[in-house]
Amino acid sequence: MSEDSNDPLAIARKLARVYGHRLDMPIVYTQGVAISGRLRLYELDGGSSPVDEIESTVAPVLASADEMFGSPPRAGGTANFAGICWADELYAATGDERYRDLLVNTADLFEKSTLDQPIAPPLDTDIRVEDFFFAGTVLGRAFALTGDSRYSNTLTSFLEACDTQQPDGLWWHCKASPYYWGRGNAFAAMGFAETLSSLAQRGLGHELLLESFARHITALREHQDASGMWRQVIDRPDSYLEHSATSMIGYSIARAIRFGLLDGSWRRVADSAWRGVSERIGPDCELDQVCGGTGPQPDLDAYLNRPFSVGQDDRGGSMALLFAVEMARLNADG
Repeated sequence: MSEDSNDPLAIARKLARVYGHRLDMPIVYTQGVAISGRLRLYELDGGSSPVDEIESTVAPVLASADEMFGSPPRAGGTANFAGICWADELYAATGDERYRDLLVNTADLFEKSTLDQPIAPPLDTDIRVEDFFFAGTVLGRAFALTGDSRYSNTLTSFLEACDTQQPDGLWWHCKASPYYWGRGNAFAAMGFAETLSSLAQRGLGHELLLESFARHITALREHQDASGMWRQVIDRPDSYLEHSATSMIGYSIARAIRFGLLDGSWRRVADSAWRGVSERIGPDCELDQVCGGTGPQPDLDAYLNRPFSVGQDDRGGSMALLFAVEMARLNADG
């Protein structure tokens, strides 16, 4: 292994050659996140612009706006809504108002959730942690872009109402599945990191959410493997090391450091996670042990035995790219 083999910028460039070049319909976050990662990489690194290619990739989505989330129109759920998480960055790169409108219109799909009823469809009333990220990335970006408090109020009220964080700081997958699924806890970490950093971009803080995030990240640190990785079931040392969860948790910590939500002592945790992730990315961007798509499971054994992929994987690759770019930004900031 060469001296620069875990350089985040070099690995981000490599990942960006493989991930973020497709956006199938109905759209979904697993591909959308990688497009966001490519745009963030370009903003950081310059070089050959991916913007024209990305505009070509997303053009069919804009041309079929009523069907982008499924058929019948608007049939998709929050995982589909999060597939447009690149829209604000493409708007920033092009000035094309269609991308701004796409983000705002998607954020408006959360309007059934109100201050009086903060957990309502399309958010899962069983409090699935996936929604923390799906809502956080869409509503948070919409607030950061527009300054419209409707979006921040909907988002913070939702997260405040979620009551499945346990005394040890970890989150259940949902009420029906009270287990510490690895990617579930990663979705929770990312949701809070996205929300809090979006608020910070508008000069706002939120002490209750920050306290919950800090308790969660502190709990996760206690379960980080010596390799830097987190596991398929966070608190089970007999479960497998899981790539996507580690990328997502590592990203959340790195972003929180960069926005001043966590202090510099957390850098060693982020560095350890990056080492674990980068060492498990192959020469053609194959990833080692990415848990497949996972809805709420009936028992703990179902999580422990959940199959994983070894190879190229949109879900894991998109999150690895986002983590790589965030670590490169952290390095650039000194």
